[in-house]
Amino acid sequence: MNSDSLKYVLRQFVERKLPACQPRDMILPTGTSKVVGLTGARRSGKTFLFFDTIQRLTLQGVNRRCILYLNFEDDRLYPIHAHELDLVLRSLRELYPELINEKVYMFLDEVQNVPGWERWVRRIVDTEDVEVFVTGSSSRLLSRDLATALRGRSITLEVFPLSFREVLSFRGIEIIPHSADNESLIRKELEFYLTWGGFPEIVLADEALRPLILEEYASLMFYRDIVERYNVRNEKVMRELLRYAFRNTAGLLNVSKLYRDFKSLGFNVSKNTLFEYLGYLEDAFLIFLLPLQEQSLRKQAHNPKKLHVIDPGLVAAFKANPSLDVGHKLETAVFLEVRRLSKDLYYFSNGSEIDLCDGQGTMFINTCWSLVETETRHRESRAMAFGHKRLPDARGSLLFHEYAPGIEQAIPGAKPAWRFLLKPENHG
Repeated sequence: MNSDSLKYVLRQFVERKLPACQPRDMILPTGTSKVVGLTGARRSGKTFLFFDTIQRLTLQGVNRRCILYLNFEDDRLYPIHAHELDLVLRSLRELYPELINEKVYMFLDEVQNVPGWERWVRRIVDTEDVEVFVTGSSSRLLSRDLATALRGRSITLEVFPLSFREVLSFRGIEIIPHSADNESLIRKELEFYLTWGGFPEIVLADEALRPLILEEYASLMFYRDIVERYNVRNEKVMRELLRYAFRNTAGLLNVSKLYRDFKSLGFNVSKNTLFEYLGYLEDAFLIFLLPLQEQSLRKQAHNPKKLHVIDPGLVAAFKANPSLDVGHKLETAVFLEVRRLSKDLYYFSNGSEIDLCDGQGTMFINTCWSLVETETRHRESRAMAFGHKRLPDARGSLLFHEYAPGIEQAIPGAKPAWRFLLKPENHG
């Protein structure tokens, strides 16, 4: 890392006007005396949360020169080695000597690109008057590195693409209670969300550009967050696995069956490699693998996992028609809302299926796109009865989009999916 290039980058940030930031539900804590780490999928809004926090600090009277922002994917900083990180504070103080005795706020983006960064952060937190914020698009690396190096002196927050509530806010849709016209509009917006998802740039883009941007995201995530980060040798298998995941969201994933399917397609791959590659996809925040609810860890390990992807809209990058499989995407949208609040989540299947339940047995959720057909209503009623029998102390919800009149009275716990997605914390 060249000192002159670094000074140019630091000065450019101080002098530039920050981009306008749409408010989000998450607000980064400041003044905690802990390193704050943000982890989440690429393009989910971590950098804009940084900018929002920087704007709040400046409104509170913090000198803009005391706020340092670096993106470690900036080509002007390459190559970056851990022993060169001391240049960061030194260069800032050479640019602005009056800051020598001032507190510095450091915002470090995609920090996992610098091996050994966590030891440097620990040292400067111990020896300097700094407040540090870091992001990474690797959930395991960032969480593990922060926890190991800082030993209780860090907070790691997960950043997801926009929730349905945030999508409405970004699109200027007001929520009006007890308005039939407004409810119809929100139902239509839910279909938009399931088609295009919640990546902020996609939500604000022109419709013609959305599929092109999503394809760019898929390519970027594949190469930068998977192939390059883990030195994946068999790109063809990795690409097919990623495609399979996004084409089968809310489906059950059996690695043994997947292995046989891949072999029948002519892929030269071992079962262990598939497990390893799935771990990469989880680590990059692209998929979640939900275990079967079982007391026995052995049974959990040997049963299929329920697969969910990070964003329903990203499915469009892997299918010709982004409006297909709306039922599965609705189930994934519900999972993502609950996952924002808790990691202790499971599914259950034993003749009847519970799509989602928590580890404490306090709630379970089934999701169905349409309850118009009588046969579907009977099936979902049986599933809800099974859920209450399996989890007698749980609050059960059956979430739907299309329905016939009287459904909410006919099936206890039935409610429109859009209503749940606006306030998931109020439902179980």
